[in-house]
Amino acid sequence: MARKTTLGVKRIFLVLLGSLFMAISVNGFLIPHKLLSSGVTGISILFNYLLDIPISLMILILNIPIFIVGYKLINREFIIISFIGMISLSIFISLTDNLPIFVDDVLLATIFGGVLSGLGAGIVFTNRGSTGGMDIIAVILRKYFSINIGNTLFIINALIVLISSFFFGIKLALYTMISIYINTIVVDKVQEGLDRKKAILVITNKYDEVTYAIMNQIHRGVTLLEGKGGFTKDSKKIIFCTIAPFQLAKIREIILKNDQNAFITVLDAAEVVGKGFKNKE
Repeated sequence: MARKTTLGVKRIFLVLLGSLFMAISVNGFLIPHKLLSSGVTGISILFNYLLDIPISLMILILNIPIFIVGYKLINREFIIISFIGMISLSIFISLTDNLPIFVDDVLLATIFGGVLSGLGAGIVFTNRGSTGGMDIIAVILRKYFSINIGNTLFIINALIVLISSFFFGIKLALYTMISIYINTIVVDKVQEGLDRKKAILVITNKYDEVTYAIMNQIHRGVTLLEGKGGFTKDSKKIIFCTIAPFQLAKIREIILKNDQNAFITVLDAAEVVGKGFKNKE
């Protein structure tokens, strides 16, 4: 119970941290140059530019019906964590309202605004939450209509860019597009990169020696799979093992030391859950 409580506190802390990064991106990089963000935050910024409505207030107003529908239709835990993310983003945007302009160059603001926003969103998503808005709509559309989340968010963001070009000109709209694109790339990298591992497949006639060496020198579990040579039809043992990237050079050395003729395949593993790696909450 204590472990689950600790993990829950850690999860909420990281959601808050991600929301803070997103707020700093908005007030420190995007708004000073009349740029927009993606999703509901971008729409809220647009209302701020045109009608001088506070961004934090607009985020709350736009999210109320979304959360009401989401609470009825999708995972309650996800909705609760997303509600925390949305409220914290709104509060942090209000608290960081008077941030100085970090860079005068609009291109640098575009790049670093996208990076910081993507970093924040990536941290939130990695902890199985969101900051509400279009993310919840996208999840609902995927669950009930099998509509791809990426396509949904792309269409929404394309509309935001189109509206931006109408009010602020094509140049700022294109900068907004660049920022949103960078945001998307960084989100993906954060979600994959924070838990990236390597999966190793080894075909060797000395599987006992290699298995023993890996378990005793790398201290990683090994699974033996049954295989058959496509040409020779001989039965073979295939060693499967998941490791951290920094262990790759060492495990390669160990394998080849025990069998110079070993066949090694290295695969990227975006997420690994289990003993010795990340545990499920």
